[in-house]
Amino acid sequence: MAKHLNTRRAFLQASTAAFTGMTFAPGMSTSTVRANENATAKSTILFFLCGGHSHIDTFDPKPNAPIEYRGPFKTIQTSAPGLFVSEHLPMTAKLGHHLAIVRSINGKVNTNDHHAGYYHNLTGHEPDESFKRLGNDRTPFPDDWPYMGTVVGMRRQQAGALPNAITLPHMPSRKPYTRPGQFAARLGVEYDPLYIDGSVENPLKFTVPSLTLQGDVSTDRITSRTGLLKTLDQNRKSFEQYATTQVWKKQQARALELLLSAGTTNAFSLDGESEATIDRYGRNINGMSLLMARRLVEVGVPFITVFWKGDMSLASKCKSAGSWDTHGNNFGCLQENLLPMFDQGYSALLEDLEQRGLLDATLVMVTSEMGRKPKIGDPRSGGKSGQGRDHWTYCLTDVLAGGGIRGGQAYGSTDRLGEFPADLQCTPGDITATVYKAMGVNDLTATDTEGRVYNLLEHARPIQALL
Repeated sequence: MAKHLNTRRAFLQASTAAFTGMTFAPGMSTSTVRANENATAKSTILFFLCGGHSHIDTFDPKPNAPIEYRGPFKTIQTSAPGLFVSEHLPMTAKLGHHLAIVRSINGKVNTNDHHAGYYHNLTGHEPDESFKRLGNDRTPFPDDWPYMGTVVGMRRQQAGALPNAITLPHMPSRKPYTRPGQFAARLGVEYDPLYIDGSVENPLKFTVPSLTLQGDVSTDRITSRTGLLKTLDQNRKSFEQYATTQVWKKQQARALELLLSAGTTNAFSLDGESEATIDRYGRNINGMSLLMARRLVEVGVPFITVFWKGDMSLASKCKSAGSWDTHGNNFGCLQENLLPMFDQGYSALLEDLEQRGLLDATLVMVTSEMGRKPKIGDPRSGGKSGQGRDHWTYCLTDVLAGGGIRGGQAYGSTDRLGEFPADLQCTPGDITATVYKAMGVNDLTATDTEGRVYNLLEHARPIQALL
């Protein structure tokens, strides 16, 4: 959608219509049901470290490996006996008793790249051959498997006006290379997340472009259902990618509900937070996104996704897009930029949730699209001299905390070099199934438009040792 419209033209953009140039099929028929009352988690915050964080340099250190694998970082003991992490995670280490570190995830995909890694770890499904054939031109498809957050959102009854799945502070990645796996896809666009935008330059300000009224739409007209419907119908041509009137009307109803609900726009503001709280999280876009996620938990949103937003000022330094894709200068970028920001914001979130009595009912999950190649020296950044780590989807590490998760443990292990899972091997699908179990989502059946029943994740099982 064009962001700059004629000032006299009123415009309302439904949240799930934010995918310019993408075409979706009619929504699949599903039933919204109440999640199991025995769920250990009422909400999930998924913190996705875009780019692929180095498992060896964070949560799966290899102090006894050769220097060309382990790198220069030392390890430190966490608050859980026998559980070690990187020395550059000191605040997180103090919370080790809350952490379940899953080190044996086999995320192998057929391309060893970002698109496929996103899809695998967000949906729990292995990427199909189209990822290999199309590479970065593989856009989100309408029949993709749905993002786990949208499945949870579909299965939870909506509490209040806010959607059940909210994503911030951006939609990865820069168009036209939108990452597959972050949408509801075959479930129907009505279950797509609402996207909240934030910026590196102004980290304390969040906007919801999907709820932007401009031009001649006054406050009085917002309260006029007839006026809003007329405005929407005038702009219907902006939504021609939706194949049926049924889908359009669902979008129309969703947008109206959000706009006409008192306090909806205020829900996406950090007003009222103390300076001390803001400083504890860190005055940066990723810290503030985690603070916003905590606020959304407080108002009952079941699934909140925070996609790490990279800082393009680091692009040259790290040979990346400014995030965790550290093709060059891996150790400098981690020690000086990425790990301090992560450590501060992530530990602040866990402490804040615990102090507010919310951690036991909030599952906090850290994941990424891949790990990094254990042997140092990415050819794309000068080999050994460039001190980078290449892509490595063959194993990665996730961290779960709160929400009924048994903390203070490492589940599984990798071999002595950190290259492959060594024992208790699991998959991104098993992690997804564990999230569903914690959230009380036990019915994983859905029905397509032709009345056929299918299973949303039949190949995976929850990891009981974590629950």
